Amino acid sequence: MKIRIGILGYGNLGKGVESAIRQNPDLELAAVFTRRAPETVKTASEGVRVLSADALETVQDEIDVLVLCGGSATDLPVQTPLYARHYNVIDSFDTHANIPAHFAAVDQAAREGGRVAVISCGWDPGMFSLNRLYADCILPDGKDYTFWGRGVSQGHSDAIRRIEGVADARQYTVPVPEALEAVRRGETPELTTRQKHTRECFVVAKEGADKARIEREIVTMPNYFSDYDTTVHFISEEELLRDHAGLPHGGSVIRTGKTGLCGEHTQVIEYSLKLDSNPEFTGSVLAACARAAYRMSKEGQSGAKTLFDIPPAYLSAKSGEELRAHLL
Repeated sequence: MKIRIGILGYGNLGKGVESAIRQNPDLELAAVFTRRAPETVKTASEGVRVLSADALETVQDEIDVLVLCGGSATDLPVQTPLYARHYNVIDSFDTHANIPAHFAAVDQAAREGGRVAVISCGWDPGMFSLNRLYADCILPDGKDYTFWGRGVSQGHSDAIRRIEGVADARQYTVPVPEALEAVRRGETPELTTRQKHTRECFVVAKEGADKARIEREIVTMPNYFSDYDTTVHFISEEELLRDHAGLPHGGSVIRTGKTGLCGEHTQVIEYSLKLDSNPEFTGSVLAACARAAYRMSKEGQSGAKTLFDIPPAYLSAKSGEELRAHLL
């Protein structure tokens, strides 16, 4: 029996989730829910129902797990607690500073509804978080470093698009090369946020918009840009489509630690990603987490979870025997 997945929102991330579902034979895309007119949404899968988001109130028995693909900054803090009362849900909430508050709100709602809600699924937070945890356990006498990019941040781009007067935008996160190479050499520099990354924004402003105000709102935005050296370029829609249509990303989690009776040896653990498509990779993580949420729900678990709380085997479509034979 396949796990029936619903997707709320059919932008880039929703399409990435659908792509991942199509690659996993134990998963089935049961329906796509949209706040747009359903007839305007065309999925890549034949026969998939596209329904109004209002229909979510009536189809709980037809969806095993609901994947929420709204914008992390503003949609998910509202949507995830709302739907966690009625569905097992997955989200990709990625505002690191607000994860504890988001977890608490979702946990209360999911427990009230007897559901499982896995939050902050993706690659950071998500896969990078797991690797920070593993490396910290292995090298307790050490220091963590996370570098992102160069690549397009969906969450930061979305945050810019929500500013009044912005028609479209892409934001690139760029690691500072000197800092990255120093850490890879096993050094342990004290680096501020500003010393590790820069942010580069390409913005299409609406006709007549106040560009000075838009730039000011970008560079002073808390949790997104205020702690970084941020450059804003205003370009045309044609330039954006020509030069910035893709959504690549990537980065590295590095932990440098000491071992030996006198700390005489330096060890470096690095986990890195190079992604042609950020939303497709993130969608693949969400799909794996949907499988895990379904399994935990079947065991009678409830409440909010993160990737820290999921046994690795629950993410895989393979049996325990297959995992031990081929991956252990």
